[in-house]
Amino acid sequence: MAEKETIAAAARRHGFDLAGIMRAADLAAAPDLPFYYSWLDKGYHGRLAYLAGERAEIRRDLDRLLPGVRSVICVAMNYNVELPYSTALSDATRAWISRYAWGDDYHQLFREKLEALVSDLRKDFTRPKEFRARLAVDTSPILERALARRTAVGWMGKNTCLINQKLGSWLFLGEVLTTLELPGDDPAPDRCGRCTRCIEACPTGALLGPRVLDSRRCISYWTIEARGAIPEQMRAGIGRHVFGCDICQDVCPWNRKAPATRDPAFRPRRGLFHPPLDQLAEISEEQFGRMFRNSPVRRAGYQGFLRNVCVAIGNSGDPRFVPKLQRLAEHSDPVIREHAIWALEKLNHKDTKDTKITKNVAL
Repeated sequence: MAEKETIAAAARRHGFDLAGIMRAADLAAAPDLPFYYSWLDKGYHGRLAYLAGERAEIRRDLDRLLPGVRSVICVAMNYNVELPYSTALSDATRAWISRYAWGDDYHQLFREKLEALVSDLRKDFTRPKEFRARLAVDTSPILERALARRTAVGWMGKNTCLINQKLGSWLFLGEVLTTLELPGDDPAPDRCGRCTRCIEACPTGALLGPRVLDSRRCISYWTIEARGAIPEQMRAGIGRHVFGCDICQDVCPWNRKAPATRDPAFRPRRGLFHPPLDQLAEISEEQFGRMFRNSPVRRAGYQGFLRNVCVAIGNSGDPRFVPKLQRLAEHSDPVIREHAIWALEKLNHKDTKDTKITKNVAL
């Protein structure tokens, strides 16, 4: 127990809101592994090739990431922020950027905090011998939610997000794999009960059932990960989302009273909360680079972001956007042109017959 308390105290010192411990050997018996490989076999990962192949095999064996690993310290940080100002959140002329991307990119911040945590632990756990450690922050081939749900940090919600009873699901996760032999936690109980609000609220039907997500139907998949053209049958369901989607978390009862983070790094940057679509439609590639420096939004790339803006404008139903779409319909990028033309047609603008539509853009 003293070891757990030492780790929890060190985690709090470095800004982590939650910390839990899993015995590495317990992963082999976790039901998440067979589910994951079945999920891949069904193609639910879409074009996310990094989830399959060799990296999928690494996920089943933590020893391939750190030989001799015995324990995994799972940590979480709350990124929930209070809405920066009052506005009509249903305003279709304003875009939605996922809450996790309002502030700074958490990857570097997390790594620095994990390094500081391990540095502290080396002072407390160097006897009788030194230990080795490896840090994981989202980009490592590791089933981080599967690990965290084996600790007291939280349970896997029906929306596939990790949920904590006190903090809700607005959580960034990170891990320290270590050769230290540490006592594991008792897993947090599943408290979703009979609630299916997340499943019912998904506008594209991406949640096929409790904890079963088909990425190919997910708004976040198309607006963040996918390159090239978005299939036409998916565009209407994307609504005004230009980067990610929070719907399945917004409706979760466990987030109703979730506390706000105190970390200034996650506070909304200027222009990232509910930005006007007309302003985003005029952004140049240079402006995109400046506006989203050290921001998760950069992952979509300029082409993908402006493509998403076109789709959101098409879904707005507002004919005042027509002039901006006409300019975008002449953009040098074929993907942006295609989506601008689609948006013009969606707004029932008929002057698109002389504009060449690029079909079958490679995804």
